Amino acid sequence: MANNQKIKTKISEQDPNIRNKNFSEVSLGYTDQEAVNEAERCLNCKNKPCVAGCPVAVKIPEFIGKIAAGEFEEAYNIIVDTNTLPAICGRVCPQETQCEELCIRAKAKDGESVGIGRLERFAADCHMKNNPDTVSVNVPVGAQKNNIKIAIVGSGPAGLTCAGDLAKLGYSVDIFEALHVAGGVLTYGIPEFRLPKAIVAREIQTVKSLGVNIETNMAIGRILTIDELLSDEYGYKAVFVGSGAGLPNFLGIEGENLGNVLSANEYLTRINLMKAYEDDYDTPVVVSKNVAVIGGGNVAMDAARCAKRMGAENVYIVYRRSEVEMPARIEEVHHAKEEGIIFKTLTNPTRIIGDDKGNITSMELTEMVLGEPDEKGRRRPIEKPDSLFNLEVDTVIVAIGTSPNPIIKNTTPDIETLKWGTIKVLDDGVSTTKKGVFAGGDAVSGAATVILAMGAGKKAAVAIDEYVKRL
Repeated sequence: MANNQKIKTKISEQDPNIRNKNFSEVSLGYTDQEAVNEAERCLNCKNKPCVAGCPVAVKIPEFIGKIAAGEFEEAYNIIVDTNTLPAICGRVCPQETQCEELCIRAKAKDGESVGIGRLERFAADCHMKNNPDTVSVNVPVGAQKNNIKIAIVGSGPAGLTCAGDLAKLGYSVDIFEALHVAGGVLTYGIPEFRLPKAIVAREIQTVKSLGVNIETNMAIGRILTIDELLSDEYGYKAVFVGSGAGLPNFLGIEGENLGNVLSANEYLTRINLMKAYEDDYDTPVVVSKNVAVIGGGNVAMDAARCAKRMGAENVYIVYRRSEVEMPARIEEVHHAKEEGIIFKTLTNPTRIIGDDKGNITSMELTEMVLGEPDEKGRRRPIEKPDSLFNLEVDTVIVAIGTSPNPIIKNTTPDIETLKWGTIKVLDDGVSTTKKGVFAGGDAVSGAATVILAMGAGKKAAVAIDEYVKRL
């Protein structure tokens, strides 16, 4: 039975004044009945525009139809045909600018798209709830092990996706992860209140259930080089580099070397991977009164919301453009505001001021106005004359983007890289300049989204399969 309500079925969330003091998940998910109600809003369009907006080509109307019929496990099975990480994607994928943006419901006056991401999360969570001791995904009929070894560098979303798809094709896949825990940015970057680490661990186990092996504490480029992986000694026929972009960028302004100036990367790693928010862990982390986070992306929102939860009285988002230009998800901006984060848009730092002991006392800012569009179509921020002012802060967190670690570039000279250290790929989008080496995700694009990295991982798996078959 069709549901003609114009807006999405409301999803329950923790109260903002309670959740900004804990690290439990903000969104509580749909009940069975809420999920069915939302699924019934799907019009099951003949041309399926939502699928065209999904980087991993999930069969969206099909899985939603199963939820509407109360067949939740069948919905999950449809999703994992193309997406091995549905519980993660349902939580952190920017559906509003991808599948949901193309939903016919969103085109109607005063209408909202079907809550595709919420329903994907629901199906995945139902599967995990109903199968607490079983971890498996469907393997295509006829897929047989071929004993051909493929190496994956990095266990983030690109690497996990590529590995899972190759394993389904019969390859013997080894993932090499530099850190002591698998998951990449899913583990060290995204906070518990957005993406619980138990969910990440469960999704990784799903990939491992396909026969994928994960070796942690293996920094490729240091312990082993890519050339060694491709040698007869190790016997890998191809390598996929999905090592992400974990090298933080800084502003280059006066005072950036003062104490308590941190990259968001370091700050979030201490909190997410090293559990600084838990009393049982001795991880050192800055606890401050007034925190400024510089940047307007999801990472900036994560850092600001973590700082609030760690006890800061005032947390500011300092962003040089307006809120309209913020690259962060609308939902994350909304949640940050609800939790008391103070937004200082059209504002840019010019220097960080400290005392004679090297401690931050304030940050000097200038107001900005928006000029003509830049090469990406966003209006260029221009400094407003005579608008300098000081903001009292004791900690500054820089969240203005990251670049790939140069370890691969420095140890594999025949892999060409571009200006910002990203790996150069050929016309197919995943082949590098080195024979047998493929790359995708943030290592190629620079810092982007989980789902785009997954899309690159899927594309690379197809390319690797075709390459090996030509050998």
